[in-house]
Amino acid sequence: IMWFLLAALPLLPLLLLLGQAPPGRPQSLGTMKLRLVGPGSRPEEGRLEVLHQGQWGTVCDDDFALQEATVACRQLGFEGALTWAHSAKYGSGEGPIWLDNVHCVGTECSLDQCGSNGWGVSDCTHSEDVGVVCHPQRQRGYVSERVSNALGPQDRRLEEVRLKPILASAKRQSPVIEGAVEVKYEGHWRQVCDQGWTRNNSRVVCGMLGFPSEAPVDSHYYRKVWDSKMKDPNSRLKSLTKKNSFWIHRVNCLGTEPHMANCQVQVAPAQGKLRPACPGGMHAVVSCVAGPRFRPPKAKPRHKESREEEMKVRLRSGAQVGEGRVEVLMNRQWGTVCDHGWNLISASVVCRQLGFGSAQEALFGAQLGQALGPIHLSEVRCRGYERTLSDCPSLEGSQNGCQHDNDAAVRCNIPNMGFQDQVRLAGGRSPEEGVVEVQVEVNGVQRWGAVCSDHWGLSEAMVACRQLGLGFASHAIKDTWYWQGTPGAREVVMSGVRCSGTELALQQCQRHGPVHCSHGAGRFSAGVSCTDSAPDLVMNAQLVQETAYLEDRPLSLLYCAHEENCLSQSADRMDWPYGHRRLLRFSSQIHNLGRADFRPKTGRHSWIWHQCHRHYHSIEVFTHYDLLTLNGSKVAEGHKASFCLEDTNCPTGMQRRYACANFGEQGVTVGCWDTYRHDIDCQWVDITDVGPGDYIFQVVVNPKFEVAESDFSNNMMRCRCKYDGQRVWLHNCHTGDSYRANTELSQEQEQRLRNNLI
Repeated sequence: IMWFLLAALPLLPLLLLLGQAPPGRPQSLGTMKLRLVGPGSRPEEGRLEVLHQGQWGTVCDDDFALQEATVACRQLGFEGALTWAHSAKYGSGEGPIWLDNVHCVGTECSLDQCGSNGWGVSDCTHSEDVGVVCHPQRQRGYVSERVSNALGPQDRRLEEVRLKPILASAKRQSPVIEGAVEVKYEGHWRQVCDQGWTRNNSRVVCGMLGFPSEAPVDSHYYRKVWDSKMKDPNSRLKSLTKKNSFWIHRVNCLGTEPHMANCQVQVAPAQGKLRPACPGGMHAVVSCVAGPRFRPPKAKPRHKESREEEMKVRLRSGAQVGEGRVEVLMNRQWGTVCDHGWNLISASVVCRQLGFGSAQEALFGAQLGQALGPIHLSEVRCRGYERTLSDCPSLEGSQNGCQHDNDAAVRCNIPNMGFQDQVRLAGGRSPEEGVVEVQVEVNGVQRWGAVCSDHWGLSEAMVACRQLGLGFASHAIKDTWYWQGTPGAREVVMSGVRCSGTELALQQCQRHGPVHCSHGAGRFSAGVSCTDSAPDLVMNAQLVQETAYLEDRPLSLLYCAHEENCLSQSADRMDWPYGHRRLLRFSSQIHNLGRADFRPKTGRHSWIWHQCHRHYHSIEVFTHYDLLTLNGSKVAEGHKASFCLEDTNCPTGMQRRYACANFGEQGVTVGCWDTYRHDIDCQWVDITDVGPGDYIFQVVVNPKFEVAESDFSNNMMRCRCKYDGQRVWLHNCHTGDSYRANTELSQEQEQRLRNNLI
């Protein structure tokens, strides 16, 4: 034994020099990457592959058992392993067999901490590739499955895909939807050979570029164009095609992959430089179909689309276009999807259904905020070809104990429309704030200039921040004298901007034809402050329904409420303190379901002290309470100033941050809620002058949009109300977006409803 050890010592430097660790433990990569590969769509099972030296390889099944599978599954983000599979159950892999005779105790954090024969030291064939089956539950803290999780190092992978337009008509289009496929590999752009190219390949390419589907191309015409260039002796393309570095030799996709790197890709012929790549072939040409939001205004859809089917899924609370919490419409009510079993393939079905491309990221653990309604689906198992999420097998969300902290979300690929290059911020203290400058056509010339701040509000600021790729607007600024714009771009080139909030760019909003700005440019140019996270206030509709009642309250107890205008105007004409007012009272519980704390717009130096109630109002009007007829006419109203924004309650384990005592900081922490009890002043609607009948009871939170939120569509709550003159019943209480299946109302339409402008 001693002789063997002494003889092995001279080999150690040689082994290390060659990049091989001595037998017993693989060389640690620190962030060694694993992936599961196989024909199935389940993310928790497949052939185990390891990334080493920029190349994916397999693991041999010799001595592989449950403890080794457990370590691999935990490293992949799952809670553990259910079993393992030998003899290439998930298909034979390609490339090297990196690990053999792997030995783990079971407590290791990653597979590279286990013992083995060493990198590439194996006597196995690919018929012995091992597979694993992990527990589908993700580890706590594992936040998403990204396309980049399955890719190699930055300089050794298929990074991007683009279409190079060939036809003159394609070059004029934005976005580009047809052209030759080019792939960025090892930092250089290459064209893809069309030999063996299929519609499935085109589907993957279109998905990466933000398009939901592919279309057939006129291959005969493109072949004629190619052949004419090959016959031209001066053609630069002819000389380039003779180099293997110009080509990606073969691509074979199933059509369900979120990225081409997940397909079988052969960069060069099997014998390398000895054989030419793509002999007799040409570049692959792809034509994509843009989603409805990304088509030119007059473009007709390629096929008849069902609006009803399209709107059975939606995204909420996303900072960018094409991202958000996934919600589905079932039984006429919107609800969420549990993240158990959620993966990139199911996320891609959602993205394509909504008119985007494939999914960049499938997010777990309510990363884009929680909802309050039902959880409709769990264990969604899409195969990738489904038209809608409802076509995928799934379980009911209530069957496996899902909570809203398991709400699933997605980030989708969207087309490059070029809008981000048509807006910029100038003069701010950080890249997220400044004067808004836009590029528009003036007398046939593209010019940069400022935006008039007349009518500039949060809706317009939200569109600007989204166009910039900076998320939400935290402030819409009308007075920007302290920010210097770009020299030569201070003239106003856009005025009268009115956005609904859903536009992709300011250039798509309504605006004046000839520019008309009442106060000119300079200090009154529009500005924004952007943020990647925002609060989201939602009223607990069920609590309102359960706590409503009538009270005949003596006037002698209503002096303070009268001073704060919480009674109807007829109270002014009463013989105080004799008589009473009939009040519809209720409790309200306002949850912050966003990703940032809800804070008053102004600092405490601007809060107003109310001597009568002896408290500070941090927001002038925090909620509107209205009683409407069934056709929308207002018959009674109330309002609630911000009595004091605080964390009345928080979930278990979360600390309350805001409290009113001792002139404390006001706000509502993410995940917490502020409760206004039924027995405090102004927590009512004065219905003294209302006769018996059927009505609509409406509550609107943050009605003047004083504070930015990630989603204003859920700020309105409505109930059906029956009043017989002595008793009152509230039923069917729901937030404004809980039941709507048709196209969402614009913010302008909702504002008209709230202000009784019907």
